[in-house]
Amino acid sequence: MENKNSKKREKKMRLEEIIPDEGLRTDMLSRLYKGDPLLGDKGIFTNLLQSFVNAALEGEMDNFLEETKPDNFKNRRNGHTSKSLRSTAGPLLIQTPRDREGDHEPLIVKKRTRELGTGLDDIILSLYARGQSVEDVRHQLQQIYGLEVSTGSISAVTDRVWGEIIEWQQRPLAACYAIVYLDAIHYKVREEGKVISKAIYTVYSVAVDGQRDILGLYLNESEGARQWGLILEDLKRRGVDDVLFFSVDGLNGFKDVIERVFPASAIQRCIVHKIRNSTRYVSEKDRKSVCRDLRLIYTAADREQASIALEAFGQHWDAKYKEIKPSWIVDWDDLMTFLDYGQNIRRMIYTTNPVEAVHRVMRKVTKTKGAWSNDKGLLKQLYLTLKYSERSWKKKAFSWVAIQRELMECFGQRYTRHLT
Repeated sequence: MENKNSKKREKKMRLEEIIPDEGLRTDMLSRLYKGDPLLGDKGIFTNLLQSFVNAALEGEMDNFLEETKPDNFKNRRNGHTSKSLRSTAGPLLIQTPRDREGDHEPLIVKKRTRELGTGLDDIILSLYARGQSVEDVRHQLQQIYGLEVSTGSISAVTDRVWGEIIEWQQRPLAACYAIVYLDAIHYKVREEGKVISKAIYTVYSVAVDGQRDILGLYLNESEGARQWGLILEDLKRRGVDDVLFFSVDGLNGFKDVIERVFPASAIQRCIVHKIRNSTRYVSEKDRKSVCRDLRLIYTAADREQASIALEAFGQHWDAKYKEIKPSWIVDWDDLMTFLDYGQNIRRMIYTTNPVEAVHRVMRKVTKTKGAWSNDKGLLKQLYLTLKYSERSWKKKAFSWVAIQRELMECFGQRYTRHLT
């Protein structure tokens, strides 16, 4: 009971104690009643923060002179230096006290610092990661915080992430991955006065513990099997020794380069891509029926049942769409890989949709952009976009416990030796 009563009797701080300066207190209250903005240029609390910082700087100087007095009794104050600081509360005008000997080093606002440590760099990177151009970021900072930040300063902040990108791109990888999805997305980049299309190669993985991750983003002028081969060799150089499954689209030569670098891996051709290509020239009135009959093929219990369903499809549709069945026969082995495994593994490997979901995250913030000024700018924005949206793609694979049980049954020691 005593504790409860003592809590009730605790003294609440009054406004006079929080803001002792009567003039400042009256001005802030008046502006608060008027509905003036709280932060930003000429914001209600911007002046309070400015006063707080200046008072703190004076306190630092008092402490410094008191502590060094025994060693240098002649040292004393020597005026102030004025400078403007950027902060998320708005621009601040501060007066940094000086000492006669010039020995004092302020800690709150260090010499040659033009920004109060309020996370402005993080805000710039966050805005940039959400598809804002450098000019857009500059405008947003001015509108929201009342800050005039040059495009050069903003570019300098985003350029600092380049070292982080290089380190991320070259980081060591795990020895084994359950599955790696490979796909490319295309963007326009200016080069030598021309706008050209370039491919971003995305390597998206599921580790042996079920955790999803992007192993790398690689930029090249166009998508090709040879370039994918170089990327796979880079994965090997960074420590990848084994991949149980690769899920890929129908790019010519894909299977050959994978088998050359990772000969023990199973390769699954994306069923969704195949259906999309198969129905490209099917008339609208037949599309649902064709898709329904194709579904009987890839939902079959095993390869034999799938082959029977393909024959039935041909009997029904060869007269009208004679090109569909032969295209499935040519790619049959790669399309039917997933039928050699249980239902949980099948769901994980039958399509490249997971990496396409990553690409949708990237497109969401870049779709309004016409072209990037250079390769570096494109990679910076994509990296930051993925970094600030990790919750949407960096998560555990769905139904992982069931998948893991099947992996242990199918691959035994090849898989389990990598578990910790």
